[in-house]
Amino acid sequence: MSKAFAISIVCTLREHSHRAYLVGGCVRDLLLGREPADYDVSTDATPEQVMRIFPETYAVGAQFGVVLVPLPESEKQVLHRPKPIRNDSLEEEIAVGHTHKLCVEVATFRRDVGYSDGRHPDEVQFSRDPCEDVQRRDFTINGLLLDPEKNEVLDFVGGQDDLKAGIIRAIGDPALRFAEDKLRMLRAVRFATRFEYQIEPGTFSAIQKLSSQISQVSRERVRDELTRMLTEGHAKRAFELLDQSGLLQEVLPEISAMRGIEQPPQFHPEGDVFVHTLLLLEKLPHPSPATLAWGALLHDVGKPPTFRRAPDRIRFDEHAKVGTRMAEEICRRLRFSNDETRQILALVENHMRFGDVQRMKPSTFKKFIRLPKFDQHLELHRLDCESSHRSLGMYNFTREQIAKLPAESVRPKPLVTGDDLLDAGYSPGPLFREILTAVEDAQLDGRLEDSEDAMRFVRENFPQSSRT
Repeated sequence: MSKAFAISIVCTLREHSHRAYLVGGCVRDLLLGREPADYDVSTDATPEQVMRIFPETYAVGAQFGVVLVPLPESEKQVLHRPKPIRNDSLEEEIAVGHTHKLCVEVATFRRDVGYSDGRHPDEVQFSRDPCEDVQRRDFTINGLLLDPEKNEVLDFVGGQDDLKAGIIRAIGDPALRFAEDKLRMLRAVRFATRFEYQIEPGTFSAIQKLSSQISQVSRERVRDELTRMLTEGHAKRAFELLDQSGLLQEVLPEISAMRGIEQPPQFHPEGDVFVHTLLLLEKLPHPSPATLAWGALLHDVGKPPTFRRAPDRIRFDEHAKVGTRMAEEICRRLRFSNDETRQILALVENHMRFGDVQRMKPSTFKKFIRLPKFDQHLELHRLDCESSHRSLGMYNFTREQIAKLPAESVRPKPLVTGDDLLDAGYSPGPLFREILTAVEDAQLDGRLEDSEDAMRFVRENFPQSSRT
């Protein structure tokens, strides 16, 4: 988003005798020397006045005092990502229908009256006072206004001091701020980890007391906050804070259950399952695909219910299989897409298979590395090793074998097709799949040279008496 365009909106509003400022996260980021992802403007102009001043606007949140002003076509460059929908209170209500255009969010100063449902104000009253407007915002570092013409910051909440001190502090009474929107508890954790700040004790205490109320937040909003925590580069500390605050037990009890689950020290000298998982999260590259991050978080989710002390050592029999079922429930609960769910489950289900790569038949190995997004599987295995015994033997072996294999040997052209089987007199049915799979395995193992070899293999292993 163009800073110059956002400033031009402020100047235009002022030319029409309105007060206007840059506000919120963009001011915070500018003061921190970061490039803002987007810009917001706060003004005493009503939505109707904003729409009269600017020739093209989207009144998607006008009832809440929010209007979107799109970047002019002449100033756009190629394609940019859509402006993300804000999760803070009513701003999330802005419809996504127009987010294909880069927009500046212009919001009227307002005061919110009551939050009966813990998310939406019972009444929105417009205001002409910027000080009153920032009191409804979440944290002091997000409650700053910037006069771009004078390059002066208006700070009614102590946000500049907290930025300098590295503190996440709720504006006013933290219990009231969290009552207005329970998601702010997760946002406090995310901001603390993103900026490497501390959560102010009173704010953190309020989160601990109110953590059970996070269940009132939509699952999609919770999922999105957790995904940001996992992918913004500080996932380990984020989940430590979630655990300490009580939020982890509420949003992901399956992860909380990992605490205290011992592991065999010869394989996991680092400690219990929770410690191992946090170490793995710490090693996640930044940025990481969301599916890899979630696969990393959930890869050992099946260990707590499968824990047993065998005579020789601690064991977690079939924990990958059990964990896959648990991960599916988590993905459904958090409303992941089908594609995301499939990839996350595949990561959990297959993460133990690397222990067998040196013993795999060529056909098994080739099918293994043909898994969709295999690079994520390989990366998860590396992270898993680095966070435990630190032996990368299987990882290196897999990479070496992949480098040696020509692409055509991993996905060769089939030597036999269904039409070939029909021509040979086989009837369509379940046997077709069995035959074609057997031929493919033999081909991948290097036991078949050509189609003639393949059909001979079919006749020998699936004689006419087996035809259906």
